[in-house]
Amino acid sequence: MPVSAASADKLRAAMARLLAGEPVHTDGALTKENLAREAQVSHATVHRAEDILAEWDAQVARPILRTPGEVQRDETIADLRKKLREARAQSAETQGKLDALATVTANLYAENLTLKKRLGRKGIAVLPTLEGEQPHPPRREA
Repeated sequence: MPVSAASADKLRAAMARLLAGEPVHTDGALTKENLAREAQVSHATVHRAEDILAEWDAQVARPILRTPGEVQRDETIADLRKKLREARAQSAETQGKLDALATVTANLYAENLTLKKRLGRKGIAVLPTLEGEQPHPPRREA
């Protein structure tokens, strides 16, 4: 039993809104269920409208279960996750460099202490200084 002309008009108008991404009564997902809801007809009416379903199937080769807004949201999430992975990788690399610098600094500090002890025992009168500074005598601790 075919559908009435009024139902067919409602279904075609609903199909046009859904395909244009401008739904009024649904979330915009391109499903036959949403076609019925958008047209405000029963699910049974949609399935009786065989010619309209054929048009629907030609327009929507594979039902898309996400609205354009959901697609954009998912793309934004994927982009943010990629940026987060890159930031974490950069952070891990920087932390590795900081750890290496801390190790070098600790080793230089230990060497510096050892050299100061050696110089103090040998009684050397003047410690080497950085370029441009005046040499100064070693401090004697009491």
